[in-house]
Amino acid sequence: MTNPMSAEALVQRLRDEGARRYHDHHAFHVRMHAGELTREQIQGWVRNRYYYQTRIPIKDAIILSKSEDAAFRRLWIHRIVDHDGAREGEGGLALWLRLAEGVGLDRGEVERCERVEPGVRFACDAYVQLVRERSLLEAVASSLTEFFAPDIMSKRVLAWEQHYPWVDRAMLDYFRSRVTRARADSHEAIDWVTSHAVTREQQDACVAALIRKCEILWAMLDAIDRAHPASAG
Repeated sequence: MTNPMSAEALVQRLRDEGARRYHDHHAFHVRMHAGELTREQIQGWVRNRYYYQTRIPIKDAIILSKSEDAAFRRLWIHRIVDHDGAREGEGGLALWLRLAEGVGLDRGEVERCERVEPGVRFACDAYVQLVRERSLLEAVASSLTEFFAPDIMSKRVLAWEQHYPWVDRAMLDYFRSRVTRARADSHEAIDWVTSHAVTREQQDACVAALIRKCEILWAMLDAIDRAHPASAG
């Protein structure tokens, strides 16, 4: 039997595996941050990515339903409010719809998710399925892509301000809000994972769940890239 890793070694392995696979390396994101996307490509990404945003509070509700621990549920429940808002017009989903308006899309059309690419829908639904089917520990570990979100969000704000001046800067508030929120969320999640992944089997399962989440994010961008290829510019 392989001995368990120390908490520090587990965190480093999660960081290393995630950093190698995170979707900031995808060609579509590389072109986005280099200012090489057309208006239509930006709109296509915003429209499709909204479907992923709608899956986040659903997967978090599933995670909550897996736990018998009130302390954990108190820790995790704010994530649903962060995206759905405490009241109408607040939260991450509302901010994303503002972004959609800012890039020239019809808010209602985006909210109805009528033009989401099949591959995007399949990838996002696969994330919900992953959380539903795996253990609570693995479901929480799959969220640890949040480790890498603050850096990509900071880079995205700077890139959009520089390269896409036709987008009102006030519409970038979703990205700005996630810089601090994702950093805090990732610390909450990694502390919980390292406290509860005490065997090597559990630790390896956590790493595998993170890798699978990275693959899902990558597949989502593949679908968007095929629908809005570089040649469109």
